[in-house]
Amino acid sequence: MKKTLLAVLFISASLSIFGQRYRDDWTISVGVNALNNIATQSPINSPGEWGFRNPLSAAIEYSWIDNFAIEQSFSINGFDGDPKIDNSLTESKYNYFALDANAKYYFRELIFGRGRHLSWFDIHANAGLGYFHIEKSKMSFNLGGGVLVWLDRNQTFGLRAQTIAKFSFNNSVYGYDNNHYQYHLQAVFRL
Repeated sequence: MKKTLLAVLFISASLSIFGQRYRDDWTISVGVNALNNIATQSPINSPGEWGFRNPLSAAIEYSWIDNFAIEQSFSINGFDGDPKIDNSLTESKYNYFALDANAKYYFRELIFGRGRHLSWFDIHANAGLGYFHIEKSKMSFNLGGGVLVWLDRNQTFGLRAQTIAKFSFNNSVYGYDNNHYQYHLQAVFRL
């Protein structure tokens, strides 16, 4: 509980300190996700063994300060029979459910400067807390990043690819609900 409280306080303080210009942007996103829960430290190891059954993901994001946003996401997925989960073969089907709250920082202005130069392209990093369930329910610390490509001049429709590493709290407890990677490919709509 102390780790969770410290993480929330750190994110809140970071958002307060670095914010300079205020704005009011909402986006929603919907797409698919894949799960790498095969007990490897490599985020791209053995994609054929990743979980990809009913892989729906959706999120709502609010940006009230330039370059900063907060996102609440929801995702479901699953593992078919005979998948490899945490480096062991299982014969059962498992469903996956996750709720994640992440703070995001967009790097476009930092890298390319202010203005219209490369305004269709953005890179972000995110950190936050999550709740997920495979066999048991656990909380996680999330760390990740992604790329957003706007497909129109007004930046109302785009595509986002993002990877999130989820580090489970109380990881010593036996079960499949441990550290894993989650990948998202989503269509993004600015409201």
